[in-house]
Amino acid sequence: MHADDIDNAAELEMLNIEIALANRPRPTMTFTGICQNGDCGEKLEKGFFCCPECKDDYERIKRARVMRRVA
Repeated sequence: MHADDIDNAAELEMLNIEIALANRPRPTMTFTGICQNGDCGEKLEKGFFCCPECKDDYERIKRARVMRRVA
């Protein structure tokens, strides 16, 4: 019995997913249990930030540091 087009499409989709997962960027932060925003210090059970505002602040500061090196 030969595989039909639907089976072939499903196999191709799984292959694409496996390739995408293998090539995804790895997190650069390590879980510490404390919010990564330097001034916060909130304890966490999971994740890197306690709230979206801390994440936004962290990313803004990180971009500013990169821009200072470029200029």
